[in-house]
Amino acid sequence: MRNDHAGDAPSTAAVGGHPIHPMLIPFPIAFLSAAPATDLAWWGTGDGFWARASFWLIAGGLATGVLAAVFGLIDFLTIRRARSRAAGWVHFLGNVVVLGLSGWGLALRSERPEAVIVPWGLSVSAATAALLVLMGWLGGELSYRHRIGVVGPTREGPPSPDPVASGQRGTVS
Repeated sequence: MRNDHAGDAPSTAAVGGHPIHPMLIPFPIAFLSAAPATDLAWWGTGDGFWARASFWLIAGGLATGVLAAVFGLIDFLTIRRARSRAAGWVHFLGNVVVLGLSGWGLALRSERPEAVIVPWGLSVSAATAALLVLMGWLGGELSYRHRIGVVGPTREGPPSPDPVASGQRGTVS
C-alpha cells in the first residue's frame, strides 16, 4: 500500500476533536477475541462458567461492536478518502461480517450455551476473532498509513519538543 501524502482526513464523528470510533473499538476487540479462549476453557474443563463467560463476552462484543460501527459508519460515509481506498471497503464489509458472525454465535448459544460450543460455537468464535484481527489491521492501515480519521500537527506546526527529552534545559520560574 502506498503512503498517502494528501494530509489528514479528520474524523467527522468526534467530540472535542477526538474521534469516537477508535475510542470504542478496544471493547469489541477484547470481548470477541477472548471468546475462543473461554470456549477452549469450557472444552478443557467442562465447567459451565466458561460457557456462560463466552456467551456474555460475545453479547458484550456484539453490543459494543454495533456502537463502534455506528461511529465508524459515520466516518466511512462522510470521509470521501475512506471510501476511495480498497482497505476502507474491506474494513467496512469485513466488520459487517464480524457483527453478523457475532450475532450468529450469540443466537447459537441463546438456549444452552454449553450445548453448542463444540464444534459450532468454537468455530464461529474463532472465525470471528481471526477476521477481527484482520479488520483491526486494516483499520490501523487506514489511520496510520492513510491518515483517515486522525488529526496531525496544527497549522502552527508540530508541537514543541520536550526540553527534557531533547537535552535542552529551560529556566524554571
